[in-house]
Amino acid sequence: MTLPMKDHRFLFLLAAIAVVICLEVLSLAGVHIPMPYAPMVFATFVLGIGYSVLWSGLKALVRLNFSNINLLMLIAVSGAFYLREYPEGAVVIVLYVLGERLEDIGIQNSKSALNALVSKAPKTAVVKGSAEPVPIEMISVGTVIQIKPGESIPLDGKITSGETTVDEATITGEPIPRDKHPGDQVFAGTLNMDGFIEVESIKLANDTTLAQIVRMTFEAQGNKSETQKFIQKFSKFYTPSIIVLAILLLVVPVLFLKQDFAHWLQQAITLLVIACPCALVISTPVAIYAAIGNASARGALIKGGKFLEAMSQIKAIALDKTRTITFGNPIVSDIIPLNGTSREELLACAAGAEVFSEHPLAQAIVDASKNEGFDPHKAEGFRGILGKGAIAKCLVCTDETIYIGKLSFIREHQPVADGVEEIVERLSGEGKTSVVISFGNGVAGILGLMDEIKPDSSHALQQMMELNIAPVMLTGDGEKAAIYVAAKVGIKRVFGGLLPKDKAGRISELLKEYGIVAMVGDGINDAPALARASVGIAMGAAGSDTAIETANIALMNDKLSLLPFLVRLSKATLRRIRINTIGAVLVKLFFVILVLLGYDSLVFAIAADVGVTIAVILFSLNLIGYE
Repeated sequence: MTLPMKDHRFLFLLAAIAVVICLEVLSLAGVHIPMPYAPMVFATFVLGIGYSVLWSGLKALVRLNFSNINLLMLIAVSGAFYLREYPEGAVVIVLYVLGERLEDIGIQNSKSALNALVSKAPKTAVVKGSAEPVPIEMISVGTVIQIKPGESIPLDGKITSGETTVDEATITGEPIPRDKHPGDQVFAGTLNMDGFIEVESIKLANDTTLAQIVRMTFEAQGNKSETQKFIQKFSKFYTPSIIVLAILLLVVPVLFLKQDFAHWLQQAITLLVIACPCALVISTPVAIYAAIGNASARGALIKGGKFLEAMSQIKAIALDKTRTITFGNPIVSDIIPLNGTSREELLACAAGAEVFSEHPLAQAIVDASKNEGFDPHKAEGFRGILGKGAIAKCLVCTDETIYIGKLSFIREHQPVADGVEEIVERLSGEGKTSVVISFGNGVAGILGLMDEIKPDSSHALQQMMELNIAPVMLTGDGEKAAIYVAAKVGIKRVFGGLLPKDKAGRISELLKEYGIVAMVGDGINDAPALARASVGIAMGAAGSDTAIETANIALMNDKLSLLPFLVRLSKATLRRIRINTIGAVLVKLFFVILVLLGYDSLVFAIAADVGVTIAVILFSLNLIGYE
């Protein structure tokens, strides 16, 4: 835990505690400050350190707000001075203020990952044509800014000039830097590593992806978990109950059993001190903030404790296919040369025709040819036929006409053998798209294309099943493609051909079946389903306002492996909260029993209370480093 050693008030507090404890030790040894100076000395410590606590307690007393913890402190200190136990009164207040300060430090430390993001964001930018840096708040959309190697990118934008590598770990949690070229998007708070670039801003300073992450995470405390709400409600009833119990502890022995007033007053005050629910109240928010900070550092934006808690309870997780389980980009998965055509000739000739097309399938074929080291053949006379295919003249293969497209299109121009149709049907059964190529006479070959599956999808879903969470695929893609991809990653329940409203309907059915269900999608066409689910999770949300606004959890990168981590993190967080709560209650119950039996002391009680608070904070902060 990082202590604010440069905070002069905190250093003064530590010094005051040291002095007060020394005076208390001397008092226990029989060395006292002489009268009438003792009450003045200790009152100075009480008012100098605890004036805000006492003032808050006094206002609570005037308003008859008996649920205010500070009212307990006011009563405890007043009682100690009435009994002339001045050192105990001073120790009570300074240690209580220390506990409060440590609570603040705990919250600050649990937000450390987010504070790191804020500190990394540049406050100024160099505008093209301007000699002096300009505050980012004054830069409008469409302004071109210049960024040198080693500098942080100040605003979201698109590269207009230059190439570089950008470390986007602050946004996506991804440790591997990404190459960036003109037209690529960059985010505020990320690091320009090795190239001079010019960037046209596309968002104002307050609207950048980084600003949204910071704003959403700090606002996350508004979405309190059910555990957090219960603890806060419990403390409101708990505090008045303790006050009543303390009054009874004083009244019953003194009035009915005729025992010593001073002794039982001290025991009543000690009960008020030890029963303060500081550790109970602080255990949940520190743990929640620590977990949210951990997730933020890994590229997962959780919008509140209730969604973190819900992640620990989900029984099923529904996933879109495209851009969630897959990359959303087609790749050539099958290369099948026919009629004596070589692999190189088939790919290079097909790529020569497709290089003129902007269709995603065409680009995938060009990429496949280049990836295998085959330069696309030069071609001319390209003509695309909408919904069917394309025709071009190859200038390498003896001016042969290239026909490329659907099987039905090829049949219109060339004879097709029976084996070709069988291959196309087989590929279709595997959820793949077939592109048939013909040049010369007959079919030269067939290319099978499919949406590329993310490398971590299968392992991530296997981990989810090991956590007893059932995966279900909900996709707008065709049934065959969905079933093929689902089989590859281990999903058994598949629903294909769904419109956005159909996905939301399926989520309603899953909620009835499983109770608590998460939905993972890209945050745009999946918005109705994300809103309907117990927890909506947007994949690849970096730069997507819709995803960040719609989802309860936004994954700033495309890592499906973050899902099982978030489930384990949420379960660990709830375990910490339960252990903290049970431990604090047991310790307090032990000392309350001692007080009721007439044992214990005021100093020991407050020391034990602060000790439990410190232990709870440290135990909760461990979640920052949870792996």
